[in-house]
Formats: sequence, structure tokens, C-alpha cells
Amino acid sequence: MPLLYTIGKLTVGNGLLLGWRPKVEGLEHVPATGGAIFAGNHLSVADELFLGAVVPRHLAFWAKAEYFTGTGFRGWLSRSVIGGLGAIRVERAGGRAALSAFDGAVPVLRGGDLVVIYPEGTRSPDGRLYRGRTGVARLAMAAGVPVIPVGMIGTEKIQPIGTRVPRLGAGRPIVRFGKPMDFTGRAEDRSSLRQITDEVMMEIQKLTGQEYVNRYAPARERPTNGDPAA
Repeated sequence: MPLLYTIGKLTVGNGLLLGWRPKVEGLEHVPATGGAIFAGNHLSVADELFLGAVVPRHLAFWAKAEYFTGTGFRGWLSRSVIGGLGAIRVERAGGRAALSAFDGAVPVLRGGDLVVIYPEGTRSPDGRLYRGRTGVARLAMAAGVPVIPVGMIGTEKIQPIGTRVPRLGAGRPIVRFGKPMDFTGRAEDRSSLRQITDEVMMEIQKLTGQEYVNRYAPARERPTNGDPAA
């Protein structure tokens, strides 16, 4: 685990655990070793904070390319922090540029680390669960690792869209982990990737109980932290 990430867990992570006392279910499904993809619903920026706080291993999140290319002191500080957290660089321009992030994530997964992805591609605007993008399936097949469905409940009340910091007294979040999903041996054509993604979204929906919407979430914002799932 990177040193800066460890410091963050001891400070911010423990602060979240003490302040909001998240309820965690299915933590036994998180592998002690080996690479895996965490695929979750996305209600709030706080999803990443609470997920990182409750998982005992290092999680590799996505970070926009600008954090890696800044100049001067602020640029150096940004690169040092993001690099120290073990983040994966992604271009927010989308298309082929964003797909390069998968090239960076594959060796991370094959090296035994955990990567977080939000198949919806953006935060839900109304609390419902929207159709998943097939990036999660493509990444799982390319790296040869299982997908662990994750359900977050209540984080949209703790840190609603547009707020900068989590709110105390806004409820106790719930983090649920499902059983690992192994797609080894499945075909990698477009229809198979779509089916795999739908299976992942179905498991997420079982964990959260959200109403499912069989269409993509409105493109009201770029994916949080450059998540290239779209």
C-alpha cells in the first residue's frame, strides 16, 4: 500500500469511520490478495471516500490527466499527491484518449491491485440505477480478474451533488459487497460485453434495491475523477 494512501486511511479514513460509522456487509467477498475490479453504483463523491475507508487493501481510483501534468509548485504537489495515492491516469476528452486508461489499469490489476470503476459513468442524478457502460466488462476480460459488485446506500444524503464535504448527522451509510463474478472464458464480442455488463448491474441492483433505468444516465457532467467506464 502506498505510504500516502496509508496515511490517508489512518487520518481521513478513520475520521469517516468514527464520524459516520458506515455499516459494512459482505466484506468477506473482498479478496485478501490478487487483482479485482470493484464495480459500484454512484450516488456521491463520498462513495469513493467510504469505500476506501472500509476496504483494508489499496484501491486504485482514476484521476484526470491534468493532475499529472501541472507545472510549478502546484503541479509538483498535485503529481506527488496523486502519484502517492497510486491513482490511474485518464484523459477526460473521452473516446480513444480515455480508453488509454485501460492500458494503465490492466497491469495494475494483473499485478494484484484493486481498481474501482463506476459503470454508470457518472453520478446518478435522481438516486436511480442507470444502464452500465461496457468498460467494466472490457477491463475484466482484458485483465482476467473477477468483478466484485458494490452497493452504496445513503451517501447521496451525506454529500449531495454540489457540496464539497460530507455532512455530519446526515445518516449512516451502508456499503455492501457482493460475491466475485468470474467471466473467464466468456466471449469478447460486443453482445457478450453488453450481457456481462448487464449481469454486473443486476447484481449491483440487488445490493442497493434501487429502481433500475434501462438507459444511460444523463450526461450532465464528466465522469467523477475521470472514470473512463463510459
